[in-house]
Amino acid sequence: MIDIRSLEFGYRDSDFHLTIPAFAVTPSERLAVIGPSGSGKTTLLNLIAGILTPTSGRVSVGGVAVSGMNDAQRRDFRITNIGFVFQDFELLDYLNVIDNILHPYRITRALELDSAVRARAVSLADDMGIGDKLKRRANELSQGEKQRAAICRALLPQPRLILADEATGNLDPANKTRILDLLFDSIEAHGATLLAVTHDHELLPRFDRVIDFQDFRDGVPA
Repeated sequence: MIDIRSLEFGYRDSDFHLTIPAFAVTPSERLAVIGPSGSGKTTLLNLIAGILTPTSGRVSVGGVAVSGMNDAQRRDFRITNIGFVFQDFELLDYLNVIDNILHPYRITRALELDSAVRARAVSLADDMGIGDKLKRRANELSQGEKQRAAICRALLPQPRLILADEATGNLDPANKTRILDLLFDSIEAHGATLLAVTHDHELLPRFDRVIDFQDFRDGVPA
């Protein structure tokens, strides 16, 4: 599902540099990435999603070279194939919860918004325990509620790949287990692949494989 070769990336006006000789995630795999803050884990997710482009090398998702697309192509590919749970949620404060969940369908013609999609959005919100918050604006939610809305938005298009950046980081222990169960159930039901960045080592036994991202910074390929 994910194949990275000879990747080099650096931010302008920064001494940060990321080198990944080789990295692969197989279809339907559930992979966790751990490692120290600032090592480049979120940067990796952004490169896979096409939010960032490498200085050199190749990033492919589902056999498609994301790194070779233009901005519009990467955006449409990301919206239709990748569900991204951002660490800072990326919700729009001026929209209510249901409109935030449906937002990917409103910004591209690559997705069709119909009654079935709306019903699925409501069902996801109910499952996540925020079904009674659909008319509230995002800035009226708690951090944990924002987290759950962001997960609903990522799952709604039933993407082939889920990228999760600390997806359970703002949830209390009871909700963390519940939401993680729902996330894994949804992924399994659609044969999706999960790549999750996490600092929560209690979650690691639930994954098929765990990678310490420091290995990449030390030049050890996965």
